[in-house]
Amino acid sequence: MKQRRLLVLIACCVLCAVAVAQPEPTAIAIRNARIVTVSGAAIAKGTVVLREGLIESVGENVAPPADAMVIDGEGLTVYPGLIDALSAWGIPSPAPAGRGGAAPAEPRAWGPEDRPQTTSWIKAGDLIQSNDRRFEAARDAGFTSAAVFPNRGIFCGQGSLINLAGQKPADMVLVPTLGQLIALHTSPFGAGFPSALMGVISYIRQIYLDADHYVAVKAAYQQDPRGMKRPDYDRALEGVLESKRILLPANRWVEIERMVRFAEELKQPTILYGMREGFDARSVDHLKGKNMPVLVSLKWPEAPRDRNPDEVDSLRVLEDRAKAPSSPAVLNRAGIPFAFYSDGIDQTRDLERAVKKAIDNGLSRDAAVRALTLSPAEIYGVADRLGSIEKGKIANLVVTRGEIFDDRTKVEMVIIDGKKYTPAPPPPGRGGAATENRP
Repeated sequence: MKQRRLLVLIACCVLCAVAVAQPEPTAIAIRNARIVTVSGAAIAKGTVVLREGLIESVGENVAPPADAMVIDGEGLTVYPGLIDALSAWGIPSPAPAGRGGAAPAEPRAWGPEDRPQTTSWIKAGDLIQSNDRRFEAARDAGFTSAAVFPNRGIFCGQGSLINLAGQKPADMVLVPTLGQLIALHTSPFGAGFPSALMGVISYIRQIYLDADHYVAVKAAYQQDPRGMKRPDYDRALEGVLESKRILLPANRWVEIERMVRFAEELKQPTILYGMREGFDARSVDHLKGKNMPVLVSLKWPEAPRDRNPDEVDSLRVLEDRAKAPSSPAVLNRAGIPFAFYSDGIDQTRDLERAVKKAIDNGLSRDAAVRALTLSPAEIYGVADRLGSIEKGKIANLVVTRGEIFDDRTKVEMVIIDGKKYTPAPPPPGRGGAATENRP
């Protein structure tokens, strides 16, 4: 009897050891699903195979490999992972003034030579905090990647393309430098240069004049340094020169006209962001033929919740509120390349409602999906690795039950770098807002 028990115990231990020793699946296959490739026609019922973080194959007649973990996609739709084209997800907020750890106050600037409000050398990828809770809410809404930018000052710094999951920041960064975010921030009255919009624009112009001179001096010194004073190192100009493109703000049609002309003067590849008045025919006229893509904010103008009931809004404010959500449809019909960005919207349902509002105001669902997938990838020059479901691209997908952006649609899972994440069920009494993602 004792020998029999011993043999049973040994057999159990062997089975447990075998179970523990079995490797995790090296591939994932989602079969019998509707697949929206974005770059081509949708596949009514097909299979997509993921291996080692990449899309291995996709098509109607693809058979799941023997070593794959197979997911039954009956009733599911597979989309490319959504991309936020301009975000601060993962970027820490600055410490409040007077608190421990707050950055020292910037010295008063008397002119452009002081380089006020400029941190052009900072890269967003170096600031990322992988434990930012906003990543979870973004994944719940189907986002898998984001172009994140520092957001302080005039020359804010260089954006990075990141995936929204990873054990450490280094695991998340896909492209370290996307471009330089420029904002038209002015200093408070009496706080120094630049204190007016004209001064900000003059300062930006001067930075690029200085950069041209800096390049010329460095080239001359490199060619023959003997007898020539060594050029001073300028990290602000180095950061500007390193940037592949610039992002300029433009909301009203007159701002769009101004920034289009300014970009042509600076001779820099440019993306405009904002586009609140993209619906205006004058905006479209200034953008046509300029080869200048735009990013449309999903934060549609709304009346403040705590507004004075006796306050009367101007006709222009009322028009913006009514027509801003139609801007994407207008831009799409005009053939202006555009993508969406979250603009500070962090909650899952708010992001979904914002996209749905653009659809309700004339944008087709296919165009809305493209504006959050392939279009941002094309705008930033990374369409060879993201934005559509094609063989060889990064395995970033969102799988839904129902059409994406519909009120009743449920995100079943997101896959980032080939790793599956499932939104946690909503906590009781919270109206369906998911707060946790689990692998």
